[in-house]
Amino acid sequence: MADFEHLPTVFTAVSWLAGTQSRAVGAHYDVGVSEIIELARRAREASYALADASRATKDAALHAMAAALRENTDVIVAANAVDVAAAREAGTPESTVDRLALNPARVDGMAAGLEQLAGLTDPVGEVVRGYTLPNGLELRQVRVPFGVVGIIYEARPNVTADAAGICLKSGNAVLLRGSSSAAASNTAIIGVLRDAAALCGLPADVIQGVATDRAAVKELMQARGLVDVLIPRGGAGLIQTVVGESSVPVIETGVGNCHVYIDAEADLELGLEILLNSKTQRPSVCNAAESLLVHSAVADEFLARALPALVEAGVTVHGDSAVVAASKNTPASVDAGGAGVVAATEEDFGTEYNSLDLSAAVVDSLEDAVQHIRRYSSGHTEAIITRSQSAARRFTQAVDSAAVVVNASTRFTDGGEFGFGAEIGISTQKLHARGPMGLPEMTSTKYIVTGEGQIRT
Repeated sequence: MADFEHLPTVFTAVSWLAGTQSRAVGAHYDVGVSEIIELARRAREASYALADASRATKDAALHAMAAALRENTDVIVAANAVDVAAAREAGTPESTVDRLALNPARVDGMAAGLEQLAGLTDPVGEVVRGYTLPNGLELRQVRVPFGVVGIIYEARPNVTADAAGICLKSGNAVLLRGSSSAAASNTAIIGVLRDAAALCGLPADVIQGVATDRAAVKELMQARGLVDVLIPRGGAGLIQTVVGESSVPVIETGVGNCHVYIDAEADLELGLEILLNSKTQRPSVCNAAESLLVHSAVADEFLARALPALVEAGVTVHGDSAVVAASKNTPASVDAGGAGVVAATEEDFGTEYNSLDLSAAVVDSLEDAVQHIRRYSSGHTEAIITRSQSAARRFTQAVDSAAVVVNASTRFTDGGEFGFGAEIGISTQKLHARGPMGLPEMTSTKYIVTGEGQIRT
């Protein structure tokens, strides 16, 4: 347990944690070298020790980190309260505040995620393939850590613990740059995790926080050779900035403009249940549905059920002309709280709302639905509701997203729900990793070639 008993307020705790890390950096600081480069150098040195660590050591550290989070729940929640209060004072939307907020249950969930990671197979050293060549050389391709991973993310402080745990288990040192809106929360969490890792014999610098100012972030994005890979998590603006300005290789995690398509042969009751879960179960996350498509053959019947149910759930539906016309025959007019049906703009169909808003359109065929998704989707998750096997096959074949779901909620596109444990993000790119990024996706590979004196002629 980190020694916080002597700290009278959360402000003292946060200052102490920040000062501890600053002093640790300063202990080996080189004149003329920026703090970010020094952090990256320290991470590189720590990564060598972590790469040599056994699974038993890494799992012990994960359990110690989980215990430390629980033991310091009060400090973490108090630090988070500072961030939440500042966010509300700044007029931050409640959907974003929800992503930012921590409570004892959420801290416990962070700890449980670390414990789950400890129970997962260590990917480091796994043989991806191996065989003997005709000349007698034995060839093995094995998983190895990246080395140093930089993660740039927004709002959600639970990402701090998830990312630290995944990187530690996969043998990577991590540089964590959270948003300024979660600065107090992240400082408290990182301090607790560093102490716990050190108690288990690992260098504390396997987990480090990075300043939130833009100059520091820009330098992190240019630290090629010290940082092996960057992973951005957040909105489209953040991701595009990192992809566009970084000289360090980037694994792109995308925004989630996820679609639910109600096919002509859908079970409409099932479709309504899935739609409501996809949209309203937790609207602030990337795998929440943001767009509804309905086949014209069932549009009147389905919308007559769906629009009142969505409005009752507090959803504002941004509909095309057919959806707006259908709303005039239902009790789905705009209510005092803003929920209801309004005319959609072109921009609405490409928007990740992260709120109780939903774009909606009527399409004349499955192919029209596919074309709509190809035009507006972010490539995250799309779902089809249908009883037709041929429609399901065509949809899953034609839709090119990281996850394509048949007769289930989009909310299942998640590392934990897929059985991977905690995830680092949902990759929407097509190189190396795609979809939920668990432990194997946080490794590279190398070839080990064993011979008995063979030479090439």
